[in-house]
Amino acid sequence: MYVGEGIAAALLFVITLIVGWFVYHIFERYFTKWAQKTETTLDDEIIKNIKKPLYFFVVLIGSFYAINQLSMLDPYTNEIALIYAIAEILLVAFIVTRVINVFLSWYAEKLEKQKKKKIDNRILSVFKKFIYGIIYLIGFVLILHAFKIDLSGVVIGLGVGGIAIAFALQNVLSDIFSAFSIYFDRPFEVGDYIVVGNNGGTVTKIGMKSTRMQLLQGEEMIVSNREITSGSVRNFKKMTKRRVEFTIRAHQNTPSDKLKKIPTIVTNTIKSCEPAEFDMIHLREIGSFSYNYEIVYYIKTGDYNVYLDTQEKINYALKEAFEKEGIEFGFQERIGSST
Repeated sequence: MYVGEGIAAALLFVITLIVGWFVYHIFERYFTKWAQKTETTLDDEIIKNIKKPLYFFVVLIGSFYAINQLSMLDPYTNEIALIYAIAEILLVAFIVTRVINVFLSWYAEKLEKQKKKKIDNRILSVFKKFIYGIIYLIGFVLILHAFKIDLSGVVIGLGVGGIAIAFALQNVLSDIFSAFSIYFDRPFEVGDYIVVGNNGGTVTKIGMKSTRMQLLQGEEMIVSNREITSGSVRNFKKMTKRRVEFTIRAHQNTPSDKLKKIPTIVTNTIKSCEPAEFDMIHLREIGSFSYNYEIVYYIKTGDYNVYLDTQEKINYALKEAFEKEGIEFGFQERIGSST
């Protein structure tokens, strides 16, 4: 009897190996070639990473039914079923983590191509481990269920413990989740000039808890990620066109004929100063001590240094043009404020 059962178990296991090989062969020969014809590499990587685990999963199930053919192991049926249930749960969790790893790596690579910048692998690694932890925690709960353990106490304990940990690490966890938000939303990147609150500087590092900025004054400023995502951020690196508005005050004694020349002088001056694009000039108001002209021009760049260089060039050119025409600047004259 035992010999017959052993032969049946061996045949069933061999059939399982053949079925597993057949499944692997289908993935290798057909699904892989089909995936290679698609535009994205995501399906290629998923198939590449799950075909072997699926083969072992088929073998695992087949070996379980093969062992069940042996009556000598009947006293240990429950233990064997428990061992195989644990193995199946762990194998499924492993397959899910591999699929998630492929998806996150593919998404990070896609972001790198779109942004043409290297993604911070540390944040990606932490996010992967966080997702893996959730998956294996679910697997652990399923294993406890397989042991027929009452999960009500476990769930309550995990809930109370999770709440206690969340309260204790509230600020830290908030910063970490904010780092994930910065990573996926990409409001700014290393090298961008941003303004957070009243402080502006160049981003030098984006960490899990904080972001570091090099301010214009030279010092380094460390801002928590939570503070950045909960407020407004102005990113000047993404600015493709800067609008510049400034005021010129002509002296109160300037005669009317010379006042009428100022729009032409300013227009020609700005047009001659590349890369400025003249927009408008108007005599906005007649003040107590001056005639105030409002001027607007554009620069097709967000580079702050280019703006300053251009405004400086315009300021010198206007001073020379006014001196040539004999026009004096009015009191409280101020040239050059960007909006």
